[in-house]
Amino acid sequence: MDYIIRKANLDDREAIGRLIIESARNLSREDYSEQQIEAAILTVFGVDTDLILDGTYFVADSSGMLIGCGGWSKRRTLFGGDRFASRDSSELDTKLEAAKIRAFFIHPEYARKGIARAILSECESEARAYGFRSIELMATLPGLKLYKACGYEGDRRVEYEIGDGIGIEFVPMRKDLQ
Repeated sequence: MDYIIRKANLDDREAIGRLIIESARNLSREDYSEQQIEAAILTVFGVDTDLILDGTYFVADSSGMLIGCGGWSKRRTLFGGDRFASRDSSELDTKLEAAKIRAFFIHPEYARKGIARAILSECESEARAYGFRSIELMATLPGLKLYKACGYEGDRRVEYEIGDGIGIEFVPMRKDLQ
């Protein structure tokens, strides 16, 4: 499989949005109900333009087709795309706070082929170079195995209300970058 990892640009937003929906609908079925998946697509699973503008969001591009995406952030928002109301885009203190891993989605046909791990490695390297000493994320249940395999710790589930009485579980996880 031939692909490159590159920084996302604003022209990628529509393709990223389609990738997120495809990934969520097909790779989340073992962990979330259809109702949860569709509510998450409308609220928390979506493109985060701040990550693209910050230059901290990556796509895996295979001959012009986006097959994966994910990024890291120097901002307080831990998860959620542009439509998610609970956002705090103020910048983190690299000495005291952890960088954030954000918005990882892989096309179902390319899942479990090392793409997410490659993007994650790129994110960790950049966050470390930026001066962060640790990194954290809010894992979806389908992402737990990947993050644990990459050295992230955490297993306490938390539930977030995402609209109309629908909740979705995530797992806060953390890793030292030293």
